[in-house]
Amino acid sequence: MQENHTLSSEFIILGFGDLAELQIFFFGLFLIMHLVTLAGHTTIVLITLIDSCLQTPMYFFLRNLSTIEICYILVIVPNMLANFLSRSQRMPMLGCALQMHLFIALGGAECFLLAVMAYDRFVAICKPLRYTLIITRVLCLQMLALACVSGFALSLTLTTLIFLLPFCQSHEINHFFCDIPAVLFLACSDTRANEIAVFVVCTLILLIPFLLILLSYGFIITAILSIHSAQGRSKAFSTCAGHLLVSLLHYGCAIFIYIRPKSCYTPEQDKIVSLIYTNVTPMLYPMIYSLRNKEVKGAIRRLLGSYNQMRRQPKAR
Repeated sequence: MQENHTLSSEFIILGFGDLAELQIFFFGLFLIMHLVTLAGHTTIVLITLIDSCLQTPMYFFLRNLSTIEICYILVIVPNMLANFLSRSQRMPMLGCALQMHLFIALGGAECFLLAVMAYDRFVAICKPLRYTLIITRVLCLQMLALACVSGFALSLTLTTLIFLLPFCQSHEINHFFCDIPAVLFLACSDTRANEIAVFVVCTLILLIPFLLILLSYGFIITAILSIHSAQGRSKAFSTCAGHLLVSLLHYGCAIFIYIRPKSCYTPEQDKIVSLIYTNVTPMLYPMIYSLRNKEVKGAIRRLLGSYNQMRRQPKAR
């Protein structure tokens, strides 16, 4: 009987083994999406580093958000693509714990950074004359460090609590990565304390930052409506629309998956939402920021123009 409660040395990631006839198609589709996502975020990182017009706090945060997003998808998507080529994938328990830790840590850092970006927009629009005095380079670095450290600290605590549980049921994870609900579902002991810990951490990572973002945008919208010039209102709104849309997409999917009791867990539904959350929305973020932001589009045009000009220059003999 004691053997049933022994920790297994590995998990089996089932992924999408029940869709064997479509695995190659999905592999090709999500590989293209993955490459497009990496190209989009890498472009944002490069142009915000190179272009002199984008050396502002807003683009400093955007560059770091894209950097976190690149790391975030690299933790999940390559394993998911490998899983499309096999019916199941074995993962050591330590590897599963590490994947969960990095996924939560990077996702948490992203959540906190989105809240920091909302605060940056709040100061820029509601207190424009004091913006450079409040949002200093030192403060930007401090807020970035706090977002990353908070995400990793909360993730380490939660991951440790989950992997201290005995997994005496099947070790087959009906998911394409080691997600919290999927792993917690396999535990055979009482998980109520762990579910409370998940709820507390998700409240700190998801609900509180999201409420702060909504509060910031409440003040921002009020300030925008008080602008008499239609052109001024349009310009103020355009600088915030992309960030607000990204925040709604990011928090909407995450809150749906993690802010609910274990009894509501449905593997197939979670896999579909997680597929959108880890593949589709990260691909949309660079498009949203570039399409809604004239400065980013201008920087891309300048970068392409400089590249074309260098190509046209005659080579020295």
